[in-house]
Amino acid sequence: MTQTAADSRFQQNNTESGMAGVTLMNNQVGVVVAEVMDRYDNVTVTHLPAMIRVDCVGRMDFVYAEISEALGEEPDFFDAAEFEENMSTHYGKMVHMDDRTVMFGNLEEAAEFIGDMLPPVVNQT
Repeated sequence: MTQTAADSRFQQNNTESGMAGVTLMNNQVGVVVAEVMDRYDNVTVTHLPAMIRVDCVGRMDFVYAEISEALGEEPDFFDAAEFEENMSTHYGKMVHMDDRTVMFGNLEEAAEFIGDMLPPVVNQT
């Protein structure tokens, strides 16, 4: 008799998902960040007892000014350092910029985006 594994949302699956996500601390800042991100159609927010999962299909942008406003703070309050302080884990490609953190579920899209940020190649002939 063959035994099969029970269905589980935690079961290993190596298929490319096209998703990216972060785990936020379940604190005052993390809750507000999750509320802001939950406004986007491609983002799913899951509240757990000690953390908040924020997952997306494709790309999601954590726009610092938008999050600062939702927190009732000055536009430059929330930044990459504040984001890192409230995030414990992530999956997908993460790119920090001056005004946002961008998460990509598709590595090719991330590579294109990053390539556009690199200085042009200078032909040294």
